[in-house]
Amino acid sequence: MSAQANFASPDPTQTVATAALATIIALGILLTVVTLFQSRGAPLERLAAAERACAHNTYLSERQACMNGWPQRSRCS
Repeated sequence: MSAQANFASPDPTQTVATAALATIIALGILLTVVTLFQSRGAPLERLAAAERACAHNTYLSERQACMNGWPQRSRCS
């Protein structure tokens, strides 16, 4: 008896379908990650702007009070 393994080559249609499914899954993951980064970036952008606007305060408590009130003051002006 021959101990050689007989591996059949996969059907080309199955290969293309598998590659297309893998591409769709990868694009879905990439789109989700990009969306999460963009949605989480807006609050950090406002926080950075508040930190720059309140940098003149010496004491931490004054700086935090300024940063807490900064979004309301920036919307009014």
